[in-house]
Amino acid sequence: MRIPLLAANWKMYKTAHEAVAYVREFAALVKTFDDVEIALAPPLTALHSAAEAARNTTLAVAAQNIYFEKEGAYTGEVSAAMVSDAGADFVIVGHSERRRLFGDTDEWVNRKTRAALAAELTPIVCIGETLMERERGETLAVLDRQVKAGFAGITSEEVAALVIAYEPVWAIGTGKNATAAEAGEAHAHIRSRLREWCGAPAADACRILYGGSVKPDNIEELIALPDVDGALVGGASLDVGSFFEIVKRSRTP
Repeated sequence: MRIPLLAANWKMYKTAHEAVAYVREFAALVKTFDDVEIALAPPLTALHSAAEAARNTTLAVAAQNIYFEKEGAYTGEVSAAMVSDAGADFVIVGHSERRRLFGDTDEWVNRKTRAALAAELTPIVCIGETLMERERGETLAVLDRQVKAGFAGITSEEVAALVIAYEPVWAIGTGKNATAAEAGEAHAHIRSRLREWCGAPAADACRILYGGSVKPDNIEELIALPDVDGALVGGASLDVGSFFEIVKRSRTP
């Protein structure tokens, strides 16, 4: 039984003070929710403050990115060990904005994923096609490439424990979202590839989230799909009330 995971990616929003206020308010709202897992991903400057505020609550904290080296002359970067020390439980790896704007390749995603696992962080590994790739009918081939390259050298046991986020790039921050049929096809395909390449136990255990303009009014249809195990939520997670509605509507009736 895969426990749904709702992860809030705040991107470059919220100061440490704002993050703490959000955590305190949100934690009080979901303190009795024991059938879903919730992770908040504040910006790096607020990570430690948010983790401290989340201590002794039901909330987990995620970093938005890491670098794959343990240490060194990499100005502006942070290691998996550093974000773990700051209080992170999860780390988002390979978000489409990292790929598109900052040049993260499939190889880098793989190295970051392995670095996260080595630091005992749970990676949320993002994959997904661009609008051009979808229009060319390449969606499933792109997902195959990203899964195969992203999980190279990672054991089946490690795949079982990590999280995948399918995020069609064309649906991120656009207000558009994949239809239930489109999301269902992609998620089922990803799980079938995991079963083929990593074995049935890993495929059955690995949680696959949907990301891409998730809102309170579409989460119920998405979460009802058999291979959707939660959501990676961007803009709609910035407001406590909006994200609470998403979490509440994700729970089993």
